[in-house]
Amino acid sequence: MRIAALLPLPLLAASLLTGVPAEASPDPAPVAQTRAFVDDAGADPANADADDPAIWVHPKNPGRSVVLGALKEGGLAAFDLKARQLTHLPAPKAPADGAAPGRFNNVDVVGDLAVVSDRGRDRVRVYRIDPAGAAAGSRVLVDVTDPSAPPVFSASESEVDDQRTAYGLTAGRDPRTGTRWVAVTRRHETRVALLRLVDKAGGTVGTAPLGTIDLPASFRLPNGKTWSPCGEPGEGPQLEGSVLDVEHRVLYTAQEDVGIWRIPVGGHGFGRPELIDKVRSFGAPQRFDEATEECVADGPDPGFGGKWLTADAEGLAIAAGPSGTGKLLASSQGDSRFVVYDRAGRNAPQREFRIVAGRDTDSVEHSDGAAITTAPLGPLFPHGLLVVHDGERRPAATGPSGEELATTGFAFVRLEAALR
Repeated sequence: MRIAALLPLPLLAASLLTGVPAEASPDPAPVAQTRAFVDDAGADPANADADDPAIWVHPKNPGRSVVLGALKEGGLAAFDLKARQLTHLPAPKAPADGAAPGRFNNVDVVGDLAVVSDRGRDRVRVYRIDPAGAAAGSRVLVDVTDPSAPPVFSASESEVDDQRTAYGLTAGRDPRTGTRWVAVTRRHETRVALLRLVDKAGGTVGTAPLGTIDLPASFRLPNGKTWSPCGEPGEGPQLEGSVLDVEHRVLYTAQEDVGIWRIPVGGHGFGRPELIDKVRSFGAPQRFDEATEECVADGPDPGFGGKWLTADAEGLAIAAGPSGTGKLLASSQGDSRFVVYDRAGRNAPQREFRIVAGRDTDSVEHSDGAAITTAPLGPLFPHGLLVVHDGERRPAATGPSGEELATTGFAFVRLEAALR
């Protein structure tokens, strides 16, 4: 199947965002959703699939703000606030026979730059956002990646093709020094790298390393046993969903089968990490079944897990409030819910919600990435915008022979509906 475009659904159709505790009644929530690239073997390009969003807020005309979406081997797309596609930039082609092509995993914004983790080539890609914003149309993004940018983690190009590469990504500006930080996690590993963006000749932008940290791959349980999350042989419990809280100089990053980490960030790298919440299955014995290539239970759950997150712990986003207040949002991908934590203090969990189907809109399932702005964006999103990845678009797309194809996309939600 050849993919021509991302198809917008009606913008402000009635939908429901259901909150927990259970006594809270469903409230109507205006939701706009885009139908993104179809992920099937016949797609062009193959393996095009929505994953992670970001939001760029126009400094003078909020209605011209732009939503960005990483589409794996589909590259990078930009949308206006009505969920209409402005442009689509493909991921880089494979540099040689047998090499991996570009594969855009996560995207974030710092200043007028969109920063992308290229999982296929182990690079950080950088795109300049036109100051006209959505009014620039198809010219809204320009690739300004330093052509000599080295791999983030790999020591050589042959190592890049082993695909233990740049995976999760978040960006932000240090309020003390103005340094533009980029934090990147590594596929199948527990390593996180902190980089800074560097302006290069000709208007290009590269990166320079600041430090790395390796988070645990095994954990001592209260019963004295040592536990490691189950995975395929040779693969560590990786991290992906991440967000920089620059005001507090903290990185939050989600270890998928473990939970959410809080890590201090400074000019020379990372401080001591703290696990602020665990997934429900933390500590539960599992083994990898070679026949099914799945992890299966290998004994009773000792009950050392958390109460809010069902693995995988995925997308993270910050809703900043005055004087350091606000909320931390996390995707509980395993049960298609979102958990809201206090941004300050001990990051206490506060509530959870899910985005359910309305009259003309789809529910959100198995969400990966999320992005938030608390800035008023005009009549469509007067109190801010939440954008989340939707891993199971319904109704599914159909192929040329009428077969059902898996479809992914992004949902646009009025922020006050989620974080009331």
